[in-house]
Amino acid sequence: MLACSSISVIATLYRFQRPIASLHIFAMSFRSHAFSGNPIKSITQKPSEPFSSQSAFLALKTLLSSKTHGSHFPDFKILPFRKGRPLVGSTINDHIWRLGWLKFDELVSYLESCQLVPSENDFVYLGFNPEGDVVYWAIDATEDGRLVNELGAKQLCFVELRTLMVATDWADSKSMGELAIAGHARALLEWRKTSRFCGYCGSATVSMEAGRRKECSSELCKKRMYPRVDPVVIMLVIDRQSDRALLSHQSRFVPRMWSCLAGFIEPGESLEEAVRRETREETGIEVGEVVYHSSQPWPVGPSSMPCQLMVGFFAYAKTLEISVDKQELEDAQWHSRQDVKKALAFAEYKKAQETTAAKVEQMCKGVGKEQSLSTDFHVESGELAPMFVPGPFAIAHHLISSWANQDDAPQKQGTSSLSNL
Repeated sequence: MLACSSISVIATLYRFQRPIASLHIFAMSFRSHAFSGNPIKSITQKPSEPFSSQSAFLALKTLLSSKTHGSHFPDFKILPFRKGRPLVGSTINDHIWRLGWLKFDELVSYLESCQLVPSENDFVYLGFNPEGDVVYWAIDATEDGRLVNELGAKQLCFVELRTLMVATDWADSKSMGELAIAGHARALLEWRKTSRFCGYCGSATVSMEAGRRKECSSELCKKRMYPRVDPVVIMLVIDRQSDRALLSHQSRFVPRMWSCLAGFIEPGESLEEAVRRETREETGIEVGEVVYHSSQPWPVGPSSMPCQLMVGFFAYAKTLEISVDKQELEDAQWHSRQDVKKALAFAEYKKAQETTAAKVEQMCKGVGKEQSLSTDFHVESGELAPMFVPGPFAIAHHLISSWANQDDAPQKQGTSSLSNL
């Protein structure tokens, strides 16, 4: 069983204050989910084309073997990661983080100052921008901590992807695109770490296709490996007759947070079957009709699962009596539409985003890097809300708000309130 979003640092921001009518509209106006909508093109091209992974890899190899790193075509931009954290900077005084792209010669200079010599197999091809004649790469720079100080002098720092997720201005398409790029790059780099050896014969693997594939080094095996994606169903179970939704609480959740049911798909199982099985196993409720809503890449799970794909559904209950599996859930309860609307209206999602963005800016400036994010989220006064749901960075939020803020008719027709998702 898996729940898709429990960000403890924002828990204290959910409290009763004057309701702001536009909050649920803010949460419903996105063009895409967090981590989707990657603006970098990564379509398969002919090997001879300059922006293809094959051509770019050959150009990269030539540059690395050259003693001089002057201008070249296409231009290369590299995004370093350290311990799964992308390099970022912050724009001046507006609390908007941006990815810390480095030019090829800048990266090599930084690495050489730390006595590190990169090879072509350290890089992962992300895609290209033909209009700017740019090819984008990612690299794992975890090996030497001295790079942190070198980059810190330019007000660049490595930040947890979950923190950036909360700090992203969801109404800013450029910021959402940056988050999608970072998620895509992290998923590829983490997959490379977990696929160092062949799962069939145990031999070491070698990087292929500019880091986007691996192959067993054994001549007797040569098994091919591709980036792993773990599909997860996430569902809002609905009681049509009583106009209620089933929400669950896990022990690892922060207090008062409720979310959708979710779980991994088993081999030989359809998505709809997984929805019905997970609901029955965790709550004892039988589900009939299952309606697709949308999907979301989720590259912020454990490193053993570098990228989950959350596939969202509305599921309509045939039975109503709850029997909670305590090994999976701490509790599950029916919540009325009015109570869910109230939880959405009082939750300070925008304040959480702005406060986290300001903290990222401080981190990039070298201020309070070791300070816990949660310290800035304490509010001295205000009554705690009895419940809240995950923020707009999670598909769970959109499943819940879609149901809460619209009539039942769109759900029966299988349409989504997020029309562009």
